[in-house]
Amino acid sequence: MSDLNRGIMKFEGADKPALVAVSAILVLGAITALIFWALTTAYSVG
Repeated sequence: MSDLNRGIMKFEGADKPALVAVSAILVLGAITALIFWALTTAYSVG
C-alpha cells in the first residue's frame, strides 16, 4: 500500500497518475478561475 492510499483517499487506485493529474488540473483550474474573478471584480480588468 502506498502512502497515497491512506488518509482521506482510502480506495484502490487513489495514487494512479491519471487520477492525480486530473485532480491537480481541477484544483489549479479552480484557483486560476478564482484569481481571475478576483482581479476582474477588484480592478475591472478585461
